[in-house]
Amino acid sequence: MSELPLFYQIFAWSVPALFAITLHEVGHGWVAMMLGDSTAKDMGRLSINPLKHIDPVGTVLVPLIMFLASGFIFGWAKPVPINWNQLDNKKRDIALVALAGPFANFIMIIFWALIAKFFIVAAEQGHAIANILTLMAWAGIVINSLLMILNLFPLPPLDGSRVVFLLLPESIASQYAKIEPYGLIILVLLLVSGILFRIIEPLFFYLQQVMYFMII
Repeated sequence: MSELPLFYQIFAWSVPALFAITLHEVGHGWVAMMLGDSTAKDMGRLSINPLKHIDPVGTVLVPLIMFLASGFIFGWAKPVPINWNQLDNKKRDIALVALAGPFANFIMIIFWALIAKFFIVAAEQGHAIANILTLMAWAGIVINSLLMILNLFPLPPLDGSRVVFLLLPESIASQYAKIEPYGLIILVLLLVSGILFRIIEPLFFYLQQVMYFMII
């Protein structure tokens, strides 16, 4: 593939980034609805329209600044509203709803891998549209891989912490949940320091290698 102008690179990364965080949130809301809570549906948050889920800071400003500064994208959407008390089996269903977001990202990884496989030959032959779509597909794989792995990290309020909460004894789980108000601060510190990426790096690069061999 040939090097694309900056505008096309931003476009190629922005589209999968928007849908990665959008469908991640829709996944949470859809499974919650299946398990008894229709709050997200009632508030119109099961739409795949990214505009329904955009957080001006987390979805636009932060990812753009990070991409221009480092080529790395990190961001978030508005969380879908969920009434945990409406779930049929509260403790179990909280974990299932949490896992639905990363699972949606996994489905998108497979989708983007298929797109890349379909267009990569044409991209290597210099076709401009195929070049953009292949870059977009690879961006989709990278973004969804990071979002899936990051959200499975067992730090409240990330999705992985809901699963850990389910597995812990009641007394320990209640203490574990008290970390949540400080979770975002801890997450930012881990990201800025580079510690978090060093933790998730082996799994991330293993997943990238698997996708690469699927595509080539």
